[in-house]
Amino acid sequence: MGQKKPEGPTFEAAIGRLEALVRELETADLPLDRALALFQEGIELSRGCAAMLDEAERRIERLAQGEAGTRLEPLEIKEEGA
Repeated sequence: MGQKKPEGPTFEAAIGRLEALVRELETADLPLDRALALFQEGIELSRGCAAMLDEAERRIERLAQGEAGTRLEPLEIKEEGA
């Protein structure tokens, strides 16, 4: 059984489009309606990326548990200078 094809852009494509939206919003002298439309598109892309990351995290947890039933420990990220 194959994986179902995801709807919408890939994660990488969505991030690329978000970067382009930010550049346009930061550099362009846009009419309010255009700026709002770009902002709305960015919010929708951001939510889609968050959902893809959540799904990836769930898949990693399932794979890591495997047959042994081991549980992953959360990764602690220490900030520089801390």
